[in-house]
Amino acid sequence: MPRLRTALEVFLWSRAAIWIAMLLAYATFEARFALPLHPPVKGPEPPRDVGWGFDVWARWDGGWFTGIARDGYTDPKTTTAFFPAYPLLVRAAGWVAGGHYVLAGVIVSLLAAAAAFALLHELARKLVGEDAALRSVVYLAVFPAALFLGAVYSESLYLLLSVAAFLAAERRRWVLAGVAAGLAILTRPTGVMLLPALALLAWRANPRAGAFLRLAVALPIAAIWPIWLWATFGRPFEFLTAEKNTWQRHLSDAGPFGGMWNGLVAGWKSIVQFTAGGNHFPGADDSLQAAGLNLEALVAALFVIVLGIVAWRRLGAAYGVFVLASIALPLSSPTAIYPLLSMPRFVLGVFPVFIALATVATGPRAAAVVVATFAILLGVDLARWVEWQFVS
Repeated sequence: MPRLRTALEVFLWSRAAIWIAMLLAYATFEARFALPLHPPVKGPEPPRDVGWGFDVWARWDGGWFTGIARDGYTDPKTTTAFFPAYPLLVRAAGWVAGGHYVLAGVIVSLLAAAAAFALLHELARKLVGEDAALRSVVYLAVFPAALFLGAVYSESLYLLLSVAAFLAAERRRWVLAGVAAGLAILTRPTGVMLLPALALLAWRANPRAGAFLRLAVALPIAAIWPIWLWATFGRPFEFLTAEKNTWQRHLSDAGPFGGMWNGLVAGWKSIVQFTAGGNHFPGADDSLQAAGLNLEALVAALFVIVLGIVAWRRLGAAYGVFVLASIALPLSSPTAIYPLLSMPRFVLGVFPVFIALATVATGPRAAAVVVATFAILLGVDLARWVEWQFVS
């Protein structure tokens, strides 16, 4: 099919370019050393599997996912922060690959990303037309955090399941939408925000009650994780403890407004840090780096909020609710030094922002500016990743 070929072509050239750039960055910045330059102080040992060309994709959280796929949830106080759908798939693929779990993780991520590109193009075409659909997948392909779509991370799988849920709902296939939503919740906690968004689409269905009943299949699927935690460790919400104790995420008394305020304060401190120097982030390893990370995260949060509003107006309330509710969850659980930690990576899962951006940046010049800006920032992120500098 021509439409499928278009989406897959964007996937192939973008992943090939990112992979080549990663290999060149590795050869330039790290390959001359026997050990990684700056491995994380905390976390699992960086996995070694089939060679550096693949192992480089299992850094940071990739080490956690690889360990869970190989050994299971051995330490509930840390590992349960990572939801089970992705590591289970990697475990199955790793068994087929003869115990090469990094290789398996990369393959699972790339296959999920390819399917997500195809479904996103199809959904966007239905919502905004062929030209904007192509721009949507291109903007996603070169988004700075898009390197995670080929890493041993759950981003690709979550993106695929989220798009699949909406596409199924638009086609009135409510059971399939519910299954995809339930699996998305088993992939990332923000998947729960699919439910109110899909409920808005089900509200327009005829018969309405039947749509809600079929969509509700998501609930028993999502319940598998807390039930398993309860049966195994005696605590159904152990993942909340892991997020609090290991990643220092705490619920804000003001909900998402508290996290956003903290992010704005950190952003202002970042500007002061860049212009006046000093140490405006006590407790951070490097105040200048902390300033850069906080400013990057704030820009990402504003980016997704603005485009969430655009999505609401141009795509419908369901898409706007999904974007804004999804961003409200991490905003409600800020960390101390980095209130908006990992915000650029979270943008990958709220796919309507890329469709909304495609309806705003429409002309050749605007599209060129978006692609060029994203591509430059993506290159910076690739270099940071290779050097063990934290990336989202």
